[in-house]
Amino acid sequence: MAYIDRVAACHVFDPSHYIPFVVDDRMIGQVHQDLAERMARWCGHLQIRDGLLRLSNRLATFHDRTAAMAEIAGQLRDEGRIKAWRDEPYAVREKWGAPVLFNIERGAVPSFGFEGYGVHMNGFVGHGNDLHMWIGKRSPTKPTAPGKLDQMVAGGLPAGIGVMENLVKEAAEEADIPEALARQARPVGAVTYCTETAEGLRRDVLFNFDLEVPAEFQPKNTDGEIEAFFLWPVEKIMRRLQETDDFKFNCAIIVIDFLIRRGFIGPDEDDYVEIIQGLNRKEATIR
Repeated sequence: MAYIDRVAACHVFDPSHYIPFVVDDRMIGQVHQDLAERMARWCGHLQIRDGLLRLSNRLATFHDRTAAMAEIAGQLRDEGRIKAWRDEPYAVREKWGAPVLFNIERGAVPSFGFEGYGVHMNGFVGHGNDLHMWIGKRSPTKPTAPGKLDQMVAGGLPAGIGVMENLVKEAAEEADIPEALARQARPVGAVTYCTETAEGLRRDVLFNFDLEVPAEFQPKNTDGEIEAFFLWPVEKIMRRLQETDDFKFNCAIIVIDFLIRRGFIGPDEDDYVEIIQGLNRKEATIR
């Protein structure tokens, strides 16, 4: 195994199996052909025309679209096609910064290949060769990637909340980080990918933050999503990335991005250029 394998795992997508999803003449998603054809048969809100899955133009308002998509998502849940239902609304838009077209249940986002957003925070102690990073182990009851390794703090971006406010909220819930400390987190960019998973097509933009925490700080999970925290030296983390698939697929590339920015992975790495390119590649771009 190598770092490039962790990156490649975030780019598994065959566009020939998918149909673009269109709302108000905007291409905002990708739906597997089999699912698209099935939904078009039973759902009056959807139709396939000119090779595109279209939401009815009769649904012209945010409220009407949200209601229609809730009905569709509920049907998919009842059929067992959406297993990780979270009762958490996500804002759906053409791209980051564009107007929100409607909200939808978070668990339904991959079924439609909508662009999803999240926040990930690398918590670390020390510098240089003495740098250690806090790693979380996900609860065995999590609906996705149970028991996998994770960032100190990470979470999706629900509708109606800003990125930093969401980071502060997640920091409190996942690691019991006081707000004053959480707000010292520094935004360091974003990672993008498109990959097929058991949930559906993940087209994600992950906003990344770094936070240096005091040496005496001990994270504690408060929402039951993290089973344990480990403070590991960089060398141990690098071995885990290279020798195992213990990290959740997208958490692995967040750590790799951190290691590149901190100089632990450099140009002498054989796949250096491919790794960097793979951290910001969106092969399902449909605009």
